[in-house]
Amino acid sequence: MAVANFITFDIDGVEPEFGAPKPERIIFGNPQFRIWNLEEAEGGLYSGIWEATSGKWRIVYEEWEYLSLLSGHSIVTEDGGEPVHLKAGDRMILRPGFKGTWEVVETTRKDYVIKI
Repeated sequence: MAVANFITFDIDGVEPEFGAPKPERIIFGNPQFRIWNLEEAEGGLYSGIWEATSGKWRIVYEEWEYLSLLSGHSIVTEDGGEPVHLKAGDRMILRPGFKGTWEVVETTRKDYVIKI
């Protein structure tokens, strides 16, 4: 049987990993993560689906990430910048060196591609 050279973002049957921001980064709330890692390719490329419950925390990016919100409402704010409200259908690229906050207003689910 040939191995397909594609994957879909179907998480049925995929066990999620659980996590949370580091305690020292939390500004308020008790945000909890579920992450379904679907691809880990050579060269530090990752993709999957991430979900977080409400709260706000500091983020610091050393990697490059493309994301697309599938559901929920989050606010991403770069230090010294204006808040960006993200809802289903919105897309964003976070570049290495990004520093700011991520606030989940309503449980948020996104798909992502990360390059380390």
